[in-house]
Amino acid sequence: MPWQNLLHTRDRLPAMSLEDWYAALLERVGDSTPLNLALLGGRLAATPGLAFLAGYQAALRALWPAAPHSLGALCVTENKSTRPADMSTRLDELHLSGRKDFVTAAEAADWLLVVAREEAAGAAPRLAMGVVRNGDPGVRIEPLPALPLMPDISHGRLHLDRAHCERLPGDGWDAYAKPFRTIEDLHVLSAVCAWLYGVAQDSHWPRELQLRLLGLLAGCAEVARLCPSAASCHLLLAGLFTQFASLRATVDAAMASGPEEWNSLWQRDGKLLEIARTAREKRLEKALAELGL
Repeated sequence: MPWQNLLHTRDRLPAMSLEDWYAALLERVGDSTPLNLALLGGRLAATPGLAFLAGYQAALRALWPAAPHSLGALCVTENKSTRPADMSTRLDELHLSGRKDFVTAAEAADWLLVVAREEAAGAAPRLAMGVVRNGDPGVRIEPLPALPLMPDISHGRLHLDRAHCERLPGDGWDAYAKPFRTIEDLHVLSAVCAWLYGVAQDSHWPRELQLRLLGLLAGCAEVARLCPSAASCHLLLAGLFTQFASLRATVDAAMASGPEEWNSLWQRDGKLLEIARTAREKRLEKALAELGL
């Protein structure tokens, strides 16, 4: 991890369309690791939402190293559920049909990873992962209203009508959808903490708080080396989120005493790391049981 890039960065990329912002980020980052993309993307982001977007895109590349150099999205949720048995989207001879109800940056995404069922009638659910291009025949994005949290990051609903796809190798659940939860948590945490470190530098937060944020980022770099399906990874990731939770009151106080620009953004978007807390807690309990702790 080239830490000097993070430590010496002092500017930010201005807010613009998500496609243009991400293209500008890639120009700055170059051909780098997913974690470096998350860290520098977070540091260069003007808002927590853009930091989230950098972490999310980094997580997609950690999941699928052959991903195109453009915005992408993972499409899993149907009717507020990610359980395989609740999915109705299907893959049939490299054609996808169905609907995904919550797709991050859907309108801006160039490519979409779609989890779909492919088992024979009456068999237990078996998932595959297909890739489609936004705008191709049979691929339609329905924009959805902005959310109160991170309103600058759009989302939408994906409609598929026998859309031709590329099928990725491996099981769609075990190789992609399931590990992505952990990968996304790690890279979004990294990006948001990098954003906070930039605010800390600009706002002249206490040196101790800046060092604690850097220590947390160093821990993220170590966990990024682990297999995301391993119990040890889930345990250590839980440790990182616990560290962040212990910093939260101090960060909130520093924000409140600093420029209103940063504080208002943090008041609006600061809970973004709480989104998947329940799922993380369940993974931690399973990890503790598996490790006998």
